[in-house]
Amino acid sequence: MIGCVSSERHQVWKAAIALPLLAALLGGCGTTNNDTYDLSASVKANGPAVKSRQILIPTPTALQALDSNQIVIRVSPSEIQYLGKSQWSDKLSKMVQSKLVEAFENTGKLGGVGVPGQGLAIDYQIVTDIRSFEINAAGGQKTAVVEISEKILNDRSGTVKAQNVFRKSVPVSGGSNADFVRGLDAAFAGVAAEMVDWTLRSL
Repeated sequence: MIGCVSSERHQVWKAAIALPLLAALLGGCGTTNNDTYDLSASVKANGPAVKSRQILIPTPTALQALDSNQIVIRVSPSEIQYLGKSQWSDKLSKMVQSKLVEAFENTGKLGGVGVPGQGLAIDYQIVTDIRSFEINAAGGQKTAVVEISEKILNDRSGTVKAQNVFRKSVPVSGGSNADFVRGLDAAFAGVAAEMVDWTLRSL
């Protein structure tokens, strides 16, 4: 089930999920007055410079439940809800793509970083899939979880040079929407930093 929390669901989850989380979910029902959040691209990379390489970062793939401007709360292994009165500034895949481009560009260690349509002579594509980008509240504990898989694809031969999966879990302190987003931002920053370092070392 995806949507607003019903009164029946509220009774079922009450014993397992903190009341501030339920209040946040319930707050989103029937309203479009949402706070809008963005992600940070503040990433420090320790990988080597590869000025001879230019990379392309296509839009990441993701399941439809993740790929919207809604902030996902996982209330059980098989059920999610969306955080009330809140939204991302864009579709999640577009936002992650933009922040990864910024993260790679900010290193100053590549010959060029682009997105499809910019006409760069590309050496490698950084192909990613967003597997998790959510607040896991199953069992009453609130944890921000971000997991992204990455393939470094040779743009000329179509072969995969290297692939890896990056995952970070960050405990959420507090029960406000801003606390949830802060946790997701920290988890994403950790994943992005590892992705940038690993990519620079693998090119």
